[in-house]
Amino acid sequence: MSRREQILDVALELLERDGVQALTMRAIGEAVGMRAPSLYKHVPDKQSLEAGLIARGLTAQAQVFARAKTLTALARAYRGWAREHPHLYRLMTDGPLPRDLLPPGVEDAAAAPLLAVTGSVAQARALWGLAHGLISLELAGRFPPGADVDAAWRVGIAAFTATTTKGRTP
Repeated sequence: MSRREQILDVALELLERDGVQALTMRAIGEAVGMRAPSLYKHVPDKQSLEAGLIARGLTAQAQVFARAKTLTALARAYRGWAREHPHLYRLMTDGPLPRDLLPPGVEDAAAAPLLAVTGSVAQARALWGLAHGLISLELAGRFPPGADVDAAWRVGIAAFTATTTKGRTP
């Protein structure tokens, strides 16, 4: 394993455990066993470090989402993955995607399962918007106490399914 990969492993552990505020070069350096300035030999800057984590997240999502063969299964997989990795999910989705720092094809691989179950780019984007909006509200604790969030997901997916015809734009 390269030193860069080791640094990303440690950064991911810190992120998953303590959130984005834990992603300091000092904390990562201490966890790896090197001084923070030495990290820059392997990771040019914090933005590159975060892009490496985002690429890992997109790759992990692509693997999980690829197993979902229906729209309902994909929505369940999306929600489940985001709930299991809330800090990484937020890093991946809060703010612009650093496309210029991501490995080629990683974003397309993560989007491919959405395209497979919807049949069009516009429908895939609409489904992503629905899922992202619901999970963002859920992770932020924005639903009222006692709200049936599962029902919100079911209604959203059912409404989307009713207007989606794979391969054609409704």
